[in-house]
Order: sequence, then C-alpha cells, then structure tokens
Amino acid sequence: MAEETAVQGRKFRFTPRVMALAAGALVLAGAAGRWAGRDGGLLWVARLFDHPLFFGVLVLGLLAAALVVAVRSLVVRILTGVAFGLVLLAAFPFFLFAFFGAASETSDTAAPGRDDRSLVVEEGVDLIDPLWWVYVDEGRGPLTRRWKVGYFNGDVGENALMEASWAGPDRVRLVTGSAEYGDEQVHVIDLDRETGRPLRTVTKG
Repeated sequence: MAEETAVQGRKFRFTPRVMALAAGALVLAGAAGRWAGRDGGLLWVARLFDHPLFFGVLVLGLLAAALVVAVRSLVVRILTGVAFGLVLLAAFPFFLFAFFGAASETSDTAAPGRDDRSLVVEEGVDLIDPLWWVYVDEGRGPLTRRWKVGYFNGDVGENALMEASWAGPDRVRLVTGSAEYGDEQVHVIDLDRETGRPLRTVTKG
C-alpha cells in the first residue's frame, strides 16, 4: 500500500506552475519561429514554430487554465473561462482564413548541377486574386535556409507569374505577363554564389 501511494505521488500533475512554465516555453518557441521566418532564416524551424496565432491561443489557454486551477473564487474562474471563450471566438475566423487561404507549393526545382539549392514556387489566393511567392532554398535538411525572390499579385494580367526557372546555378529567370497581350516581362535575378541570397527581389501587385 505504501509503495502504491509513493508511485501515485510521483505522477505528473498539471499544476499552475507547470502550466505557466509550459506557456513560457511556447512563447520562446514562437519567438524562435518568428526569427527563423525572416528572409534567409531556417526553413524547418519556421515551419514548426512560426505560427503566432496558434501559439498565442495556446499560451492564453495555458495561462487561463493555470488561473482557474490556482484561484478558488468561482467568479474569477467563470470570468476567466468567458474571456478565453471570447478569445477563441474572435480567433476562429482567422484560423479559417489561415486554413483555406494557405499557400500551396506548386514546384520545387533543383538548380543545375546542384542538389543543395532549389527554386520553390508557392501559390495562394487573396479572395479572387491569384498570388505567387518565389523562393530559393539553400542547404540541406534542418540547415536549409529560405530566401525570398519574388511576390506577385495577379490582380491584373501583367503582374501574373507565368514562368519561374533557372538560367544557371546562380541565376533565376521569372516571366510575368503575356506575350500575346504585349505585357510580358522577363526578370533575371542573380544569386550570391556562396549563400544563394538573391541580389535583388521582384514585387509586382
């Protein structure tokens, strides 16, 4: 009986202190994700942790739960639950927008003669306007860094991305508009040979 009691005493419990520490850990993880999400940041870290809305709701949820457990006042508990419910209600449309409006990767092409550098195109939609993001991923595995090459909003035809390709291991070729309508433009972007960082970026729309 004494051994069983000792085992039960060692069971993990979600105390207010544990939940507050977990919230702090999530804040640090979110900060790391934002840092990695900058231009040239670590791609894998950004994909895992650069989700401010999701992490923000989790942090508030943990803090609200810690308060409910730590405080015995029924009024405080009810007000805390109501406040967190309102936060969830306000955040719900943003979660829907993030889910249905998320960009999808449409191409990933390795640079000529290199397997540590690739040209990535992602497509999304802003209400009815098509969007394109063009990146260069440099490196392998967890050390892969992502550089922004271009952003295109197809609200008008001349801004639409028609082609994204390599013009060499250190050069990207982007084509916008249409030759048929006489508004085709070719954008050639050189990359740093060592880091893959674009020497300039293109934004249209």
